[in-house]
Amino acid sequence: MSASNQTTPAASSGVGEQLRSARERAGLSQAEVASRLHMQVRVVDALERENWARLGAQVFVRGQLRSYLRLLKLPESLADAVPEAAEVRPPTLTPRTYTPPMQRLLDKTMGRAVYVVITALIVVPVWMAARPHLGAPSEITASLGIDGTGDGADAATPAPQSEGPRPLTASLAQLPKRTQQPAPAAVPDDAPQQGATLTLRFSGDSWIDVSAADGSQLEQALVQAGQERRFDADDLGRIVLGNAGAVEVLRDGDVQDLSRFQRANVARFTVSSGGVLAPVAE
Repeated sequence: MSASNQTTPAASSGVGEQLRSARERAGLSQAEVASRLHMQVRVVDALERENWARLGAQVFVRGQLRSYLRLLKLPESLADAVPEAAEVRPPTLTPRTYTPPMQRLLDKTMGRAVYVVITALIVVPVWMAARPHLGAPSEITASLGIDGTGDGADAATPAPQSEGPRPLTASLAQLPKRTQQPAPAAVPDDAPQQGATLTLRFSGDSWIDVSAADGSQLEQALVQAGQERRFDADDLGRIVLGNAGAVEVLRDGDVQDLSRFQRANVARFTVSSGGVLAPVAE
């Protein structure tokens, strides 16, 4: 055979032959290995034949080869001899550009300055265009007092106001003097005060129940028509009138309205020390 017809065999790391020998010594078939490793039979055969191109990406070659070595209790370092199963390392990322902190601060400041300038370019022309329409307000001078004579006779007359807002300029003239009013005479605390009198006039028969402020009973009786009862308001606390429609209640001669105390022709009310009538608290 000539040299031209001879074919140079592909370089082999010997890992595939070691896998095949170890599998046969363990008495396992390729199908049994594929079942234990959850692989396809063709993958096990490719590993033993070192047909790495059939297994796909480099990361798959490394993973499947290490699993096969681990199953047959062979050192996993044998996978390092296979270039196609070498550990994949991620590329190191290096920044191409570096911006100093001062440069970043300057860029941020310039951005804000541009924003302020643009805002001013929009607002200032609008304000200048609207300024003539606001109108120039006229000035009003008002006096806060009178002239230096101090007698309060001649007061400054304010100028008539016109429509629209106008500024007010105050004049610091002398203010008028206040006349001190005499204080009212004080009433002594021990001065005697006259108490109110409560009078009951009966135009018909009615029973009454009169109690003092301390709860003691003053009178409880059936009063006939035409009679009259008179009490000091200071001595009274509670009054009940059985036939309220036939009884007239007077406080110092003034007739009192009993309708707000009356219920089913029976009136119940309390009397204060000043003779003021009030409903009975339930």
